[in-house]
Amino acid sequence: MFDLDRWTEIISALKKNKLRSFLTAFGVFWGIFMLVVMASAGLGLERGVQDGVKNFATNSCFIWTERTAKPYKGYLRGRRWVFDNDDTKYLKANVEGLEHIAPRLFGWNLRAGDNTIRGDRTGSFNIMGDYPVYNDIDGHTMVKGRFINHIDITDKRKVCVIGERVEEMMFKKDENPVGQYLKIMGVYFQVIGVHKPDNPNVNFNGRKNETIYMPFSTMQQAYNYGNEVHFFALTAQKGTSVKNVEDQVIKILKERHQVAPDDTQAVAHVNIEKQFKQMSMLFLGIRLLVWIVGIGTLIAGVIGVSNIMLVIVKERTQEIGVMRALGATPGKIIGQIISESVFLTLIAGWFGLALGVALTEGVNYMLEMQRANGSEIFLRDLGIDFTIGVSALLVLVTAGALAGLIPAKRAIQIKPIDALRDE
Repeated sequence: MFDLDRWTEIISALKKNKLRSFLTAFGVFWGIFMLVVMASAGLGLERGVQDGVKNFATNSCFIWTERTAKPYKGYLRGRRWVFDNDDTKYLKANVEGLEHIAPRLFGWNLRAGDNTIRGDRTGSFNIMGDYPVYNDIDGHTMVKGRFINHIDITDKRKVCVIGERVEEMMFKKDENPVGQYLKIMGVYFQVIGVHKPDNPNVNFNGRKNETIYMPFSTMQQAYNYGNEVHFFALTAQKGTSVKNVEDQVIKILKERHQVAPDDTQAVAHVNIEKQFKQMSMLFLGIRLLVWIVGIGTLIAGVIGVSNIMLVIVKERTQEIGVMRALGATPGKIIGQIISESVFLTLIAGWFGLALGVALTEGVNYMLEMQRANGSEIFLRDLGIDFTIGVSALLVLVTAGALAGLIPAKRAIQIKPIDALRDE
């Protein structure tokens, strides 16, 4: 394998027709380059999505109301309806396997124009009424201050937690917003914290960094929502199917609000457990597709290597005949041809691998720079891992050996006497 004369012959053979060798090697180079780039992009997409939902409760579901699609018990089709506070208590007491339930209010009627004022600054933001437990389902990291607590709910305190974008628009750069007041639709609220969402890729009714959160009970009273609940966030206990909890909740809510049991449009819902499973299957499919396309492109290059080796064997018929006449064994002839094929494939593949890694690292650096400047970049941590790199090298060696196998067999089938007579 490490015979100097053999490697001298290999290099000499490839140098005889440099253009042909280059074009042949380019097919392998392009195949491994595309494999690396596509695999890196697929991994970057998967990591970006996972990072955007890393602290989201995967055992959760979300339920809200829509217009009814069927008449029922004297109520007409198209009826608007909402949940209420009694639903929260009833669900807690009667749903088996329920871990957390977090009712929420959406300030739909509070979003007309600029709804927030502070001095000469104004802004239009999403307004939400929440319980502290919601943070256990869709987490936030507190940059400053604290999140809503149970005393805020019980005492109906006029306090709020704001997103980073709200802080940026309503306060000066060096000003601490905690303890300051915002006038939200005519009512003053004291800022108790600034949050950063742990799951920026999951949004309900607006971007989280442009949202103001206030105690659920305070929002009901301050803006005359009465007993309304607009939205339920639920989690299932460990070992309990989210689908089971979801079905129980929907059945109970329909019964309590006189909605037809077979009305599938009256209750809208999202099962996060199901969504995560589908997402996992999607990324598995992407990985498989990347390898199929990449290896397919690589095989096309390997076929080119095999064809060129057949041409080289034909051109060296007399040389092979002389080697056989001087006592060269079939194993040595096969080893020579396969070594040339593996060498050409490895060199081309190494350049493709190196350029692919360099390109993805360069793109990754630019994406990180954009992210540091505040841009929302979906891709994250581009680059191949150790497993992909080793797999690519193994594919290259195997491909090179296979590419040289057919020409090698062709070479040992040549009879020495016939080879010597060849012109």
